[in-house]
Amino acid sequence: MKFKMKAGIGLAALATALVVQAPVNGQDKMQQDSMKHDQMMHEEANKAVFTGKFHGRVHKTEGRATVYQGTDGKLVLRLTNFKTSNGPDVHVILVATKDADDDANFLKNNVDRIELGKLKGNEGDQNYEIPAGTDLTKFRAVSIYCERFNANFGVAPLEKF
Repeated sequence: MKFKMKAGIGLAALATALVVQAPVNGQDKMQQDSMKHDQMMHEEANKAVFTGKFHGRVHKTEGRATVYQGTDGKLVLRLTNFKTSNGPDVHVILVATKDADDDANFLKNNVDRIELGKLKGNEGDQNYEIPAGTDLTKFRAVSIYCERFNANFGVAPLEKF
């Protein structure tokens, strides 16, 4: 008799816990939906102007590079589904070339470049601000570049969206 009563109390406690959890999970779902909506609104407010797919040079590099222009005119480079090798002193740069096929010479031949910053991670989506006044008809490729070894990990030639 005591066992049945304890089991009954245990089931009642479990049922109560599930009922209490349901609204919390519902709130989490609503919060996730709200975050997705905010992200969509943000992407709609920012217009994609250039895009390109990465191809590996020294290391396998994949994903997409897209330049967005905000309603305020600011430019942001967004890497999506991005993946490359880990390395020391790796940077994201814009280069004044339509592609970077020649690993050994593409930066040694005085090719103009604009530093966007150190690579934030070797996997995942990430954003980099592009300096005001950057001429994207001149700087037509994004390179993932290791300064220490003068190595182009990968490049994404940019085309008008």
